[in-house]
Amino acid sequence: MGYFITFEGVEGSGKSTQIRFLADELISRNLATTLTREPGGCPIADQIRAILLDADNSAMSAMSELMLYAAARAQHVNEVVAPALADGNIVLCDRFCDATVAYQSYGRGLDRAVIDTLNKHACSGISPDLTILIDCDPQVGLARARRRIELSSGPREERFELETVAFHQRVRSGYNNLAKTEPQRFVIIDGADTIENIASKIRDAVLSRIPEGIRAIR
Repeated sequence: MGYFITFEGVEGSGKSTQIRFLADELISRNLATTLTREPGGCPIADQIRAILLDADNSAMSAMSELMLYAAARAQHVNEVVAPALADGNIVLCDRFCDATVAYQSYGRGLDRAVIDTLNKHACSGISPDLTILIDCDPQVGLARARRRIELSSGPREERFELETVAFHQRVRSGYNNLAKTEPQRFVIIDGADTIENIASKIRDAVLSRIPEGIRAIR
């Protein structure tokens, strides 16, 4: 088996930038690395992503949202994550099951037990070996995220960026509570630090934890 690393954080925390830095670092060390994301990561899940993040879908109920995330995850795990781990790769995933707990339970107020059950089925027994949580003030993160959206020429994936600061504060609290319950799995990084320092801290945390026997790039 490979090694499964997930990145989590509120909108605009910088996790998507940092996960790409880490992927480049691991590849430069000749370590077989798969970089992916949720929602999405494969064609079917990407179609679900478009529905979930489209601001025009503001009428979506919290339960519908949860079910769509579970469907996207089940397909992504089956098609991308499980095969890559079985092949001995390091898998880097931008968001995974912790995001559903933080956003849909802490953020939306849905029953945690329901979310845990759906995650259990969608993940097919796969769980992260290491989770990098980039902790960020939601107001700072939202300002970054909205600026990125305005500058982007791609689809306006902004349904969550349009949520209130209070919503994102609940999400942040959820992430921090998850980290407290599993301190062995989570590494918390201060998102207020410089991009370079964050990248260095993540690199050191990951390289000190990767087990021997990870497959080299063929």
